[in-house]
Amino acid sequence: MKQKTSFSTYAVIGTMLFGLFFGAGNLIFPIQLGQMAGTSFWPALIGFLVTAIALPLMGILAIVLSGSQGLNDLAGRIHPLFGISFAIILYLTIGPFFAIPRTATVPFVVGFEPFIQPGQTQLWLAVFSFAFFALVYYFSLNSAKVMDIIGKYLTPTFLLFLSVLIITTIVKPMGDFGAPTGDYASVPFMTGFTEGYNTMDALGGLALGIVVITAIRHMGITDTKAIAQTTWKSGLFAMVLMMLIYGLIAYMGASSVSVVGNLENGGLTFAAVAEHYFGPYGAILLAIIIVLACLKTSIGLIIACSEFFHTVYPKISYKTFVLLLSLLSFMIANFGLTNIIQYAIPVLMFLYPMAIVLILLGLSSRLFHHKRTVYAGAMMLTVFVSTIDGYNALLGTIPAAANPLMETMSSFYSAHLPLYGIGLGWILPALTGAVIGYVWKEGNKSNTSVLTQQEERLSH
Repeated sequence: MKQKTSFSTYAVIGTMLFGLFFGAGNLIFPIQLGQMAGTSFWPALIGFLVTAIALPLMGILAIVLSGSQGLNDLAGRIHPLFGISFAIILYLTIGPFFAIPRTATVPFVVGFEPFIQPGQTQLWLAVFSFAFFALVYYFSLNSAKVMDIIGKYLTPTFLLFLSVLIITTIVKPMGDFGAPTGDYASVPFMTGFTEGYNTMDALGGLALGIVVITAIRHMGITDTKAIAQTTWKSGLFAMVLMMLIYGLIAYMGASSVSVVGNLENGGLTFAAVAEHYFGPYGAILLAIIIVLACLKTSIGLIIACSEFFHTVYPKISYKTFVLLLSLLSFMIANFGLTNIIQYAIPVLMFLYPMAIVLILLGLSSRLFHHKRTVYAGAMMLTVFVSTIDGYNALLGTIPAAANPLMETMSSFYSAHLPLYGIGLGWILPALTGAVIGYVWKEGNKSNTSVLTQQEERLSH
């Protein structure tokens, strides 16, 4: 019997999806994009929306449609060792290395740094981040009830205040859009596309997909097709909400340059805009709301990462992982927002092409009968390109990391690989690897077992 799902169910799950994904990076990167894109606003925003909204939903759907039991399972189709390695790197990236520390540094930069003497910034960042992660640690130990409260009350409160700021920006715009700067002047779409990497939401879609699927099943929806349909329609609800907010925040940034200037990061821009309209009291209130919003996201990520690592290393308790991840996030947060963003970029440029290819393979898995060699071939050739993408981004942060062999490979790709110059050099190698994998004749049991397992899962 076909399971019917009400609109209210789609709305509840869509709101949950929004709550899972909308955190620190979702505030600071679109406003910075607006500042830098200027009159190239629309192509830059569309590129950003592809990687910041469409890919995360596709990541969740990839888990559903491929019949996987999570990221480790999906990536493990390439090879079990690759599966666990990729999953660990991805969870560390959206966890204690970058995304979780960012949830503490963004509210500090937005709400507190403007009122602190420059020489005391580091001290107060340490105090703030310690208090922040102490709360995260406490609430992450008792996740179920707390997450329900935060999702129902804190996120709507944050959105309510944010809407006041956004509406004020539209009614009383600060100025006209300026000329685009940097790569936004020449390739705005692709610059926005790669800027969307910084939200880390496509990685989050792969990592949190199983969480969403589990939540849907707890609502009594168990049929595979019904789960996929519910995920898609709920995701559409969340996508529309996020598109609206992203667009308006980017507009806020684009119209702010003549008043606040081009600042070091989106957090400072957000603080300057809030202070421009509401003065110090408005900035303080905004800081409180952002603290609560980022606290929710941080708790969700700590819980997800702790559960994953506890599954990988069951001898270490979930509570111990909560403590370890909270401490590590606290230490990294004290490097500051700008440093966290700069050092995250090379990692994201390395991971994102592989994540996109994995998502596309998961979505189309039934078309090639879940054949392992297709997964392996596409990913193997993608890694060669994404490694150089990560290396080139690393040079922007650490010029001393230059390596002759890497330079030679980068020059070769730049000269001969289609679309490499706009950040899509991985497309042709991924397609080539997939085709080779599809026609590859392999008689071993490992390839057959993947097909059999996935068909059994999809039949349930």
